[in-house]
Amino acid sequence: MLTAVIAAAMTFSVVGVAAADDNGSVVRTDNGLVSGTVTGTYRSFGNIPFAAAPVGENRWRDPQPAPAWQGVRDATKPAPICAQTPQLGQPPSQTEDCLYLNVVTPAKNPHKPRPVMVWIHGGGFTAGSATAYDARWLATKNDAVVVTVNYRLGVFGFFGYPGLAGSGAFGLADQQAAMKWVQRNARAFGGDARNVTVFGESAGGLSVCAQLASPKAAGLFAKAIIQSGPCGLTFPSGAPGEFSGVWRARADVEKQGAGTLGCADLACLRAQPVDKLLTVHDQFNWPAYDTAVLPINPVVAQKTGRMHHVPTMVGSTHDEATLFVPLLYPQPIPESGYRDVLAQLYGERNADKVLARYPVNGNYDARDEMAASLTDKTWACATQVARKELGRHQRVSGYEFADQDAPVIFPLPPFPDYKAFHASELMFLFDMNAPLDAKQRELSDYMIAAWGRFARTGDPGWRSEVQSLAPGAIKGTDFARDHQCGFWSSIL
Repeated sequence: MLTAVIAAAMTFSVVGVAAADDNGSVVRTDNGLVSGTVTGTYRSFGNIPFAAAPVGENRWRDPQPAPAWQGVRDATKPAPICAQTPQLGQPPSQTEDCLYLNVVTPAKNPHKPRPVMVWIHGGGFTAGSATAYDARWLATKNDAVVVTVNYRLGVFGFFGYPGLAGSGAFGLADQQAAMKWVQRNARAFGGDARNVTVFGESAGGLSVCAQLASPKAAGLFAKAIIQSGPCGLTFPSGAPGEFSGVWRARADVEKQGAGTLGCADLACLRAQPVDKLLTVHDQFNWPAYDTAVLPINPVVAQKTGRMHHVPTMVGSTHDEATLFVPLLYPQPIPESGYRDVLAQLYGERNADKVLARYPVNGNYDARDEMAASLTDKTWACATQVARKELGRHQRVSGYEFADQDAPVIFPLPPFPDYKAFHASELMFLFDMNAPLDAKQRELSDYMIAAWGRFARTGDPGWRSEVQSLAPGAIKGTDFARDHQCGFWSSIL
């Protein structure tokens, strides 16, 4: 808290610089002036460096301070996309110099400092970008400052090597560097450094979980929102009945990195070009604990209360796994083969129990039943546990996005019904050019207002423990019963 107060005091004097500009397009940051875009409703600033370029000797090193610049930096272009391979409509990139962020604010000067919302994107820790999320709705409709941040991904952000400081957690350290930048510069953009909400979805939600568990994140945010990324999220491991969590011990990540690309030492690896490293990119998608950034497994931190005790909102979509099942099983699963697949996933001793709970529906394709069971086992019940365990120490709000007709805006294989698939709520919070009908636009406005209310006050404004969010049907829901969490806790 003291850090936030000092930061606000230090940057108070520069508010006058922004206000003195004829239209607010030029703002003085701690490293220099930036010139953004101004319209009648919003101001946007992009491609602002929050750390030095992570190249050369800075590859696989915790983020270093960004150098200052002379003159006015052009901030009319968005932040670049960090190096990655293509994934679900996200284009590939070979840009290693990518530690930049974007800022969106309302056009008018505020009467008092605005709440700040810092967005951490998803993408399985291997893909995604800050620029993919147009945050103008959240900023203008909530009178808030919204910051979207990049962080190193895959082999660049979560690589480990024996003896390498920071192994497996460089991407998490990048997120903290971005939040420190917000503390130093929020006031210059009209924001309140004492009222920062960090929020993210999927890998971004898991990142929020990690930041809640990180002692180094103390004082960097006052509220948190975890969207479809509960700490205890698990995935099928490949062995019948076994599921593995997201987090890895540092020693395991370092062991995995040894010998990568045939290199005998780090000097060899640092000399490798980006395109060569991208051939092993997706192998490093597990954040590491036992590190300075993340000392303990976040699952343990959540269970034992060793997290930052701030108001937290934790939610998911009603049909998370419909996004993943057709990618894992691109061809229909005949109903006659359904039990065999259940045995492969949940073990022979559990197959009949799961079959009884999730019987076939007669559409000759058992993949939607598979998706329902995996949604409940891997996502929903872990989300319920997160709300329960976090709620022992802090105010926790819950939601479930449940629009059964959510638009699919990127290429996906044929599937019986995607419903409220993983990430479908994002189209209602960010302008993604999704074809929303009138009822969906009403839901979007409701959600944007709720997220903004939470950012201001720590309370989204609903009375129920978990609010179901669907067009024309915003109401409380018995989440644990609907997703059969009692059943899943009894068998796995």
